Amino acid sequence: MSEGSSAKGDSRPEENFAGQVLPEGDVHAWYQRGMELLRRGSPAAAAQVLQRASTAEPDSRSVREALARAQFDAGRYAEAADNFRMIVEASPSDDYAHFGLGLALARTGDHAAAAEYLAIAAAMRPDAAHYTEALRSVRATLRAQDAARHGNPDATADDAR
Repeated sequence: MSEGSSAKGDSRPEENFAGQVLPEGDVHAWYQRGMELLRRGSPAAAAQVLQRASTAEPDSRSVREALARAQFDAGRYAEAADNFRMIVEASPSDDYAHFGLGLALARTGDHAAAAEYLAIAAAMRPDAAHYTEALRSVRATLRAQDAARHGNPDATADDAR
């Protein structure tokens, strides 16, 4: 259906590309539906619904974070990084946004930038073991890449984990 098919006066719900019915008109309903899809293991469908909510409410951190999580889980790492970056820029004290941005950048192969954001997240929340573990992993990858560039035969793929 076209994007305008669920305009006021038309009671038919809009469908997305996967045949999922989008909630009608209300950003909160789109957010709730996106979160439900995410919980049920349908991140691509969740991302589509949450993108609609984010377009309607671009300044909503909760919607943008949920969208970034859905994009990450759907393997759309560059898009997830863009959304986490927007949250970091708007709210530099958001440790989870730094963590998400770091993970997304690592998945795109930008380990140096990932290490920076993961280090910030780990410094903000030293009690969050998953933050420090992600940072250790990315730093190990950087060390292995550096050793491989410099011809160190002791650098193996296992060292990067």
